[in-house]
Parts: sequence; C-alpha cells; structure tokens
Amino acid sequence: MKRIIVDYKKLNESILNLLVEEYPDGYGDSDIISFRNAQGDWVECIEVKTEDTMYLVKVSQRLTMAMEDYEISDDKESDLSIEKDPSNFEEE
Repeated sequence: MKRIIVDYKKLNESILNLLVEEYPDGYGDSDIISFRNAQGDWVECIEVKTEDTMYLVKVSQRLTMAMEDYEISDDKESDLSIEKDPSNFEEE
C-alpha cells in the first residue's frame, strides 16, 4: 500500500471527495495524527484511504473551508487501528 502525505494545495477532487465522505460532519481532535516531519516541524494530518493508497492530508483552516465548499457544491449538483509511523509516508 502506498503512503502519501499531501498538502491542501495539492488535493485533487477524488481525495477531497473521500475526505468529505469519511468526515461528513468535519474532523475532530481524535481524528488528527500529529508528528514531526524530517525538517523537525510539527505536522497535523487526517487520514483517508483508497484500496491501494493511504493518504495523510495536512490539516489547516484552508482544508476545512475546502471540505465545506466542496460539500456545498456537491449538494447542489446531486443531492487507524491506523499506522501512525509517518516515516512510511512519502510527501507530495
């Protein structure tokens, strides 16, 4: 299984859709995975999986707004025991 850390700026529509499906009411503190990246900075992410890939999506205010906006636009058109070892993830 591929493991990818992805920033809000690089989210594609399919990952955003998975996030909205996984967290329809938003995410809470218990959903956030925190760790230090290779540069020593704290990173907070939420997890979403496909059949072959596990994504850690970096948490930010912009992510929250994008999920809300995507959910609203989607409504208009049609009505980890998780592995927490970030060293296994590649960053996009």
